[in-house]
Amino acid sequence: MDMVDQNYQPTLSQLRAFVAVAEHRHFGTAATRLKVSQPTLSQALASLEQGLGVQLVERSTRKVLMTTAGTQLLDRARATLEAADGFVAEASGLGGGLSGPLRLGLIPTVAPYVLPALLPALRAEYPSLAPFIVEDQTERLLASLRAGAIEAAVVAVPTEEPGVVELPLYTEDFVLIVPAGHELDGRKDLPLSALVDQPILLLDDGHCLRDQTLDLCRSVDAAPAAGDTRATSLATVVQCVAGGLGVTLVPRSAVAVETSKGALGIAEFADPKPGRTMGLVHRGSSARADEYAAVATLISAVGTGLGT
Repeated sequence: MDMVDQNYQPTLSQLRAFVAVAEHRHFGTAATRLKVSQPTLSQALASLEQGLGVQLVERSTRKVLMTTAGTQLLDRARATLEAADGFVAEASGLGGGLSGPLRLGLIPTVAPYVLPALLPALRAEYPSLAPFIVEDQTERLLASLRAGAIEAAVVAVPTEEPGVVELPLYTEDFVLIVPAGHELDGRKDLPLSALVDQPILLLDDGHCLRDQTLDLCRSVDAAPAAGDTRATSLATVVQCVAGGLGVTLVPRSAVAVETSKGALGIAEFADPKPGRTMGLVHRGSSARADEYAAVATLISAVGTGLGT
């Protein structure tokens, strides 16, 4: 490519396109995360490369590879976007109080149960805040966080994700959902060994609750249910339980909603109860750390209420 024009100024849209492609290594996925068309994203990246006079990525029909120049410039692009986001955030807050847009990610085993209480609470406490909600699996939320497509996310912690700050929100235990009349229905002192020989239904790949359940199963040499039953939502898994296909583990915050329909029973584990800790994660370089801490306090109160 030609030498860089020293007067060239990349746009934020071009930098977002570059960072998103670098994070996802896929133009279609990057375009979806930024909510733009794929041609728009491709043109933005091509314009950036032309303006800089360097190739940032290698394109093929199957994959995207970073060039040496792209790898070297990626952190600079991220830092520029962070600075721009911080500028807008500070300007939004000059009127006092938490305000402006907040793109918040939540995992699917949290969003349906926390949002009904969280959104009204945010509106009441911070009327100038404009939340945008993104529900997705943990891995994709963290990728979106790295790419700047969201500002913060509610996920199970720790994530072991470099460059992020994790603010613990609340801890909740897991409850075993069984068909009504099941031999374990109503028990409040289950040992983990009770999972052995139970047909345990799981969420599909990519859900952290699936991984957590599998870890518990491995700890007592239990195995998930055999067969091809697959579900992408907790609601579907629970309805499979109601239909007699097996049993499943759900977080305490989901019990009231998910057991309100269908012939279901619950069983609780003895102490120490298995469970998870939820946290609010954000980029460590963000200028809105104090704002995220305020939001975390509100989410903590909501989540703690659901988990008791």
